[in-house]
Amino acid sequence: MFRRERSIPLRGSAAALSNNLSVLQLPARDLTHFGVVHGPSAQILSAAPEGVPLAQRQLQVKVGVGVSPPLITQVHWCILPFRVLLVLTSHRRIQMYESDGSLMVYWHALDSGDASSAQAMFARGIAASVHFICVGTWSGRILVFDIPAKGPNIVLSEELAGHQTAITDIATERAQGQDGVADMVTADDSGVLCVWRSGTVFTLLTRIPGFGVPCPSVQLWQGIVAAGYGNGQVRLYDATTGALHVQISAHARTVCALDLAPEVGKLLSAAEDTFVHIWKLNRNPESGSIEVEHCHGECISDTQVCGARFCDPSGSSFAVTGYDLAEILRFSSV
Repeated sequence: MFRRERSIPLRGSAAALSNNLSVLQLPARDLTHFGVVHGPSAQILSAAPEGVPLAQRQLQVKVGVGVSPPLITQVHWCILPFRVLLVLTSHRRIQMYESDGSLMVYWHALDSGDASSAQAMFARGIAASVHFICVGTWSGRILVFDIPAKGPNIVLSEELAGHQTAITDIATERAQGQDGVADMVTADDSGVLCVWRSGTVFTLLTRIPGFGVPCPSVQLWQGIVAAGYGNGQVRLYDATTGALHVQISAHARTVCALDLAPEVGKLLSAAEDTFVHIWKLNRNPESGSIEVEHCHGECISDTQVCGARFCDPSGSSFAVTGYDLAEILRFSSV
């Protein structure tokens, strides 16, 4: 069971974007950072465990004088082995900051060469894998940035081609040095999933075909790919073979966010139908099949949910954002 805790107020509301919430827990400092997008700005908040906001910062895409800042599509913290960077994507460029948003260390302008005059240019989908940060684009390509241990000497090292439509989300998992193990999955607007092995050169391992429905959010845990779709379904695939193991009619409307608590294998799903659900994933040691159990459901009344994240790796608390909602809702287990 979960109970609602003190909400964290926002200066603005959350935009109607999938995956519109990022959470970074800092146990050593007893703080949690939250990131939410609203139009051309991203709000970065720090809060104490009881939900008291301690600091707020607004970030925008840097543009020339007299030019309106472009819309931001996502903000996400990337945890690398040696540093944490805050990554912001928009309709014009990608910006990377120190974890508190105080200093921009790198920016990358999007190349309009692949965009037709009628096609919107944007970046969306952010994840860290080993010492790389991967960012998806409107063209279906994934930009791979090599991140140094410190400093701004970030370089675009590779562009991955596996999708034909815009990237929606990217998820990664530490493979702990196991050769041939899938450690990244990417999703697109057509519902296609690509499973990759990261390294000096990224390798495409499996391509899971779509079925005519977008896949706004995806997660990866112990060889299990969890994908949330525009028809409200959550599907669980084997990352190695691409085989479908479980299909859940989880929601009545588009799934807008998935998250995983890696220590316990809990999956959080949130959708535009006002519901947030928590599921327990498991792989049967005898048959190898993927099993799922429903643990909790929460209705966020009269709210089009657009973001949801666990606030700790054990899945004992989570946070939710909703379209036009000027607060971050918090829940903790009892």
